[in-house]
Amino acid sequence: MQRSIFKLLTTSLGAAAMVGASAVSMAAGISVNVANGQKIFNEGKGDVPACTSCHGAEGMGDDAMGTPRLAGQVYQFLVKQLEDFATDKRQDTTMFVMNANAKGLTPQDRMDVAAYANSLAVSGSKLSNLKELSDSGTQVGQTHLGKAIVNYGLLDKGVPACASCHGYNGRGTDPVYPNINQQKFTYLVNQLKKWRDGSRANDPMGQMQAVARKLSDDDILNAAAYLSGASPLTMGNPRAPAEHKPFDH
Repeated sequence: MQRSIFKLLTTSLGAAAMVGASAVSMAAGISVNVANGQKIFNEGKGDVPACTSCHGAEGMGDDAMGTPRLAGQVYQFLVKQLEDFATDKRQDTTMFVMNANAKGLTPQDRMDVAAYANSLAVSGSKLSNLKELSDSGTQVGQTHLGKAIVNYGLLDKGVPACASCHGYNGRGTDPVYPNINQQKFTYLVNQLKKWRDGSRANDPMGQMQAVARKLSDDDILNAAAYLSGASPLTMGNPRAPAEHKPFDH
């Protein structure tokens, strides 16, 4: 199934968005400029504001704003989302700015800023704080129940384990499935609900919509609670596979 999805996305985005920059440079004469991406991320470009204004200086997102962590995210996924915003295949119903922002960047800019965001390290001190969210009145789930969903799914509902596509603890599998591990709790909850009601529908082959339609509100809260703080590392292993750095090889 991953092979067919890869082919689908490659057709829609082009090889530049689906492989590491070094391979793209040889195969398609295209490369990324991480310095340009850093400038756009921190300063914006023209009418496009700095990414930091919503996603934070470290790209860690903001629960209060509902914005996602971009730091360390799978490069190919970031490019796809920016392309989808630019072509209105995905609508920003959180801050209502991403469609205009993506349109304000060239295809090269979008690849550059995705490369820079991918290069940012995940800050453990900036993860969602479930206790603070709960104390402020936000309903949060139970992490032990979420762990079961992430690792084993919900057999009685026909829900597959998140890990079956997104990898161990949702740490992402290049090039198709994004890193949902240590993603912002609020963003995870909101996106799962959007997949469920169809207001977001830019998933390959409708996979996420099919899964989310089988999830209850409690299921969503539980899965998001666990994923928002789960370690990407397996026991005894100090690093995740490739650490989502496609430009290192």
